[in-house]
Amino acid sequence: MKILVKVPATTANLGPGFDALGLALDLWNEAEFIATQDKQIIVTVKGEGAGSLPTDANNAIVDAALQLYDLAKKPCPGLRINCINRVPIGSGLGSSSAAMLTGMLGANALLDSPLSDEDILKLAIETEGHPDNVAPAMLGGLVASIVYEERVISLKLPARANHSSVHVTIVLPDFDFPTKQARAILPKQVERKDAIYNISRAVLVTEALRTGDLDLLGKAMTDALHQPYRLPLIPGAQVAMDAARHAGAAAVALSGAGPSLIAFSSKQNPAVGAAMKRAFESAGLSARIFELGTSYEGAEVSII
Repeated sequence: MKILVKVPATTANLGPGFDALGLALDLWNEAEFIATQDKQIIVTVKGEGAGSLPTDANNAIVDAALQLYDLAKKPCPGLRINCINRVPIGSGLGSSSAAMLTGMLGANALLDSPLSDEDILKLAIETEGHPDNVAPAMLGGLVASIVYEERVISLKLPARANHSSVHVTIVLPDFDFPTKQARAILPKQVERKDAIYNISRAVLVTEALRTGDLDLLGKAMTDALHQPYRLPLIPGAQVAMDAARHAGAAAVALSGAGPSLIAFSSKQNPAVGAAMKRAFESAGLSARIFELGTSYEGAEVSII
């Protein structure tokens, strides 16, 4: 039996929705799981991370898969995992969440699904520590998450992007900006005015995506809690954001913690990505452009 798992890239925060909002993107990692009886674990990787990601039990997908075997109280008799990675590593596009969900979903299917999708989402959020990438990767679409009585509640929200065109341009500079570092620089306390600034705008971001009002999205997708601290550490990032707007993007933000930037438009506009790329290059960084749609669908598991 072979199991195929597909998990989408995600963008988190969406400007003011820090650690609360996330959106699935139409860029997918795929992994084929094959159970063996030789007690070996072998991973092959094509695409993003090929040649640098571990191909043994140290791989993040394997680690997540073995977590499922442990929970099921069953030994892993052997495993082959063949990966096709399209989500860049360390990009702010949810690659670590995608790897975790891939491993958990693949192992769960091989074990005849002892855990429900809800169980896996809960486990992944607990393991990751925050839901903003994991939840949209699992559920698809636009997702808001809260913590209620030490339990995470994630809700897929209606969004016009689910049934009409909202185009996304991602520009990823060649800059190492680990999430751990990006979190460490944030202040432990914020001023009341900054909290109000973000709360009000996060509400309008969800409304803008619900109605497809990109003009409103451009007004609301600004932030006072994380971007002012992170953008100065990424060479050319602020200039690239300004350039995207001047080139016609309706809204621009850091994707997750960065270093990639995400720009929203009503249709594909090559000038937006090109303008951001030039800004990063002027700051001494090469950059890649990804022209994407959003994805209403989340992670998929099939038997092949």
